[in-house]
Amino acid sequence: MKVLVLGGTEFVGRAVVDEALALGWEVTTFNRGSHAPVEGVTALRGDRAAPGGLAALESGEWDVVVDTWSWAPSAVRDTAALLAGRAGSYVYVSSRSVYADPVPYGADESAPVVASSPDESDDSDYARNKAGAELAAVAAFGDRALLARAGLILGPYENVGRLPYWLTRIAQGGPVVAPAPGDLGLQYVDARDLAVWCLEAGARGVGGAFNVVSPPEFTTMRELLEECVKVTGSDAELRWIEPERLLAAGVQPWIELPIWLVGDDYAFMHGGEVGKAVAAGLRLRPVSETVADTWAWLRSIGGKAPMRPDRPNKGLDPAVEAQLLA
Repeated sequence: MKVLVLGGTEFVGRAVVDEALALGWEVTTFNRGSHAPVEGVTALRGDRAAPGGLAALESGEWDVVVDTWSWAPSAVRDTAALLAGRAGSYVYVSSRSVYADPVPYGADESAPVVASSPDESDDSDYARNKAGAELAAVAAFGDRALLARAGLILGPYENVGRLPYWLTRIAQGGPVVAPAPGDLGLQYVDARDLAVWCLEAGARGVGGAFNVVSPPEFTTMRELLEECVKVTGSDAELRWIEPERLLAAGVQPWIELPIWLVGDDYAFMHGGEVGKAVAAGLRLRPVSETVADTWAWLRSIGGKAPMRPDRPNKGLDPAVEAQLLA
C-alpha cells in the first residue's frame, strides 16, 4: 500500500508513519520540514497555509491519505480537493470535540456537531476547525472519507503534556496529589492503536464518522497512576484528594491535573460510545504498555517532552500541591 501522511513527524502523525512502515507500506510525508523526516519515508515539503504551498502534491498517487490537521479547515478543503482524483481514501484524524454541548455520557456518532464550514480560514476555534475539516474531507472524497473522531490520545511522542506530566511528576517521588476517586473510569486511545486502525480501515475503504477511543472505563485513574509509579521505580506516594477540595483550591481539571475531569466534561470525554469502531477492527493495547512505552521514550530524549506551542502548559503548581498535601 502507498500512504501519504500530511504531517508525519509529531505525535499522532509520527505514530501513523511508524505503523505504516511496520506494515511494510510505502510512505510519503508532506510537511514544512520543521523536523527531520523519519528514516525510510519519501519527504515532500510545503506549507499548506501559504499560497502555492501544495505544489509538491500536484503529482503522485496514493491508496490512503492520512491528515492530522488541526487549524483552519480551508487547508483541508484545498488539499483534499487536489488529491481526490489520485487517492483511494482520505482519513481525517478528527476529534470528539466536534460534538456540540452538551454531550451526554454514552453519546455515539449521531450526536449533533458544532456548526462550521470547510471554507473557514480562522483557526482560533479547535472544535470548529475539526468540524469544518470533516466537511472538507467529505466534500472532496464523499464516502471515501473516513473521519476518525479521537478522544484523549496518549502514548510515545505525546506533545501536549498529559501523560508526560504524570510520569515526570511521579518520577520525582514523594507525596503526589492524585484526584479522587481512584476508581474513576477513563477512556483514551494509544496513538499507535489509533494509527493502525486509521491505516487498516482506510485501506479497506471504510468511510464515515467513528469515535476512535477505548470503551468507557477501559482503565481507571488509579491504575494509570499506579502504572506510572511502577515504571518510574520512584518512591512516590499517591495522595487521593476529593474533587470538592481540589476545585475549592482553584485546581483546573484537565490543565493542572491532566486527564482528570468532572461533571459534564467528564461525561463527554470519558463516556463516548465506541461500538462502531470496535466492530470495524479497533484493537487496544493495555494501559501498562502505553505507560511503559511513554516512559521509555521520555527517558530516551532526556526526560523532557516536547510541547506544541498552541497548547497550554500542563501541571500543578508545586506551591499549590504543597498546600493541598499539607
